[in-house]
Amino acid sequence: MSSYAAPLRDLRFVLEELLEHRSLRLPEYQELSAELVTAILDEAARLAGEVWAPLNRHGDEQGCRLEEDVVHTPTGFVEAYRAFAEGGWNGIGSDPAHGGQGLPEVVASAVQEMWQAANMALALCPLLTAGAVEALAQHGSEELKSRYLEKLISGEWTGTMNLTEPQAGSDLSTVRTQAMPEGAHYRLSGQKIFITWGEHDCADNIIHLVLARLPDAAEGNRGISLFLVPKFLVDEQGRPGERNDVSCVSLEHKLGIHGSPTCVLSFGEHEGAIGYLVGEPGRGLQHMFTMMNAARHKVGIQGIGVAERAYQQACTYAAERVQGRTPEARGGRPAALNEHYDVRRMLLSMRARLEALRALALLSASEMDRARHAPTVDERQCAQRRVDLYTPVVKAFSTDQAVDITSLGIQVHGGMGYIEETGAAQHLRDARIAPIYEGTNGIQALDLAGRKIHRDGGATLGGVLDEVAACADELTADVELADLGMSLHQGVGDLRRAVAIVLARGDDAERGPDALQALATPLLALTGHVLCAWQMGRAALIAQAALATGNDDAFYQAKLASADFVLRQWLPIGRAQLAAIEADPGVLD
Repeated sequence: MSSYAAPLRDLRFVLEELLEHRSLRLPEYQELSAELVTAILDEAARLAGEVWAPLNRHGDEQGCRLEEDVVHTPTGFVEAYRAFAEGGWNGIGSDPAHGGQGLPEVVASAVQEMWQAANMALALCPLLTAGAVEALAQHGSEELKSRYLEKLISGEWTGTMNLTEPQAGSDLSTVRTQAMPEGAHYRLSGQKIFITWGEHDCADNIIHLVLARLPDAAEGNRGISLFLVPKFLVDEQGRPGERNDVSCVSLEHKLGIHGSPTCVLSFGEHEGAIGYLVGEPGRGLQHMFTMMNAARHKVGIQGIGVAERAYQQACTYAAERVQGRTPEARGGRPAALNEHYDVRRMLLSMRARLEALRALALLSASEMDRARHAPTVDERQCAQRRVDLYTPVVKAFSTDQAVDITSLGIQVHGGMGYIEETGAAQHLRDARIAPIYEGTNGIQALDLAGRKIHRDGGATLGGVLDEVAACADELTADVELADLGMSLHQGVGDLRRAVAIVLARGDDAERGPDALQALATPLLALTGHVLCAWQMGRAALIAQAALATGNDDAFYQAKLASADFVLRQWLPIGRAQLAAIEADPGVLD
């Protein structure tokens, strides 16, 4: 398996030129300079490339093992995680009031891509902790926050999300775990499955956030509450003490992410696991969605990171592997794979899509910064609506594309890609989980079509599409980029028509819910293609202007090639989804 080098130049391009460091202009971040952001990215790249990345293949091969209720992670993971936590990386985007560094979400997201690319299995641990921090910060009592937040933010303790049960997958209304009141706390009993990093040896304590039912709870989603259940009970001084009644009874055997312990957890095999109510009774699912929405954006970035690793490995192999010969017109000499045009096409496809997905994910993160810290209520609300719109697209579209990109990485390797020893297959195996967890991509599509588009009559997406159309106008006005502008205009027109169809069919009193289900996935795919093409259209304008000044020719020439591919070859694939949207949903019956 090849080494990993963070794509610093492209990350800087998105932050500095596409987004123009707009998060740094918010009052909250005025003391943060662009130079400091660059230094942060450089240092994160060093840790990711030198410490985390070399363990990726080893972690896949060794996996985790369960011995007497203790999960042992692959050799080197404990030290790598502690280097991460001691460096302050776990809390770079968290509130300074609880020990975080308070950096913009867009910077934290750029760094997040590095961890996921370097070692996705290990990076899942802080990803889940970040979600636990968000849920506790927003919904926990002051007592719970004072006792647990600082340790979670520092990374000394880690967090988990406990939703799924054997009979309750995506449908959480059937959760059966019980919580019995006992004085100031509760006793939980039940079983949870698929718990990422539910038990491990990297931290001193594990804080589980668990969905469970109170004795008098109503049936369905309204009867679910959220509880904090520590692995080790915490005393008044905040020190871990007695082991709680929660145990790992088995590890899941998975397709990929072998270095990440996915646990079956049992609560209350003896006297009952002590837990503390988070937020209001009966609103556990709403509180948990705070955690899930934060995780969904990070899972989209996770897909981008793994795909970047697959692309880098494919590039290295294609440059080194000699196979076949060049045409006689060019001498007929032995040729490396990257001299063959079909391989070059595959590599360009991988790179161009990655750049587009990265730009959209970081745009979404910058809107999170505005939603939290913009000066006016109207600005914050507008930004939050865009965050809500972008989140299912970033999660689902990025991870679907990651599966395709990592598969293409195997294709570049040819037969050697199908052999485990090269490491190319690991990226595909690892990436394949991302479209499934944190809400399957079908659920993300339903969220986009129903809650985000149908609920507001398409107003938020319509406002975004006005900006996309303005970008298309700019491209069309440039003689050299006019074809890209025409393609983007066509994409905007197709998406506007698709939204109109979804709104009309969704309003049907009899078939509306069925129509939304039938149309949701092609609508998300079309939306993802158009929004990514928009970002690459903007990138083309910036690159063209830079080339006119003779600035960094190689980078900007490559950026123009990526934009050309996205707008003229990839966007038409997304536009084909309009046919599925225009079709009668009844054909799926």
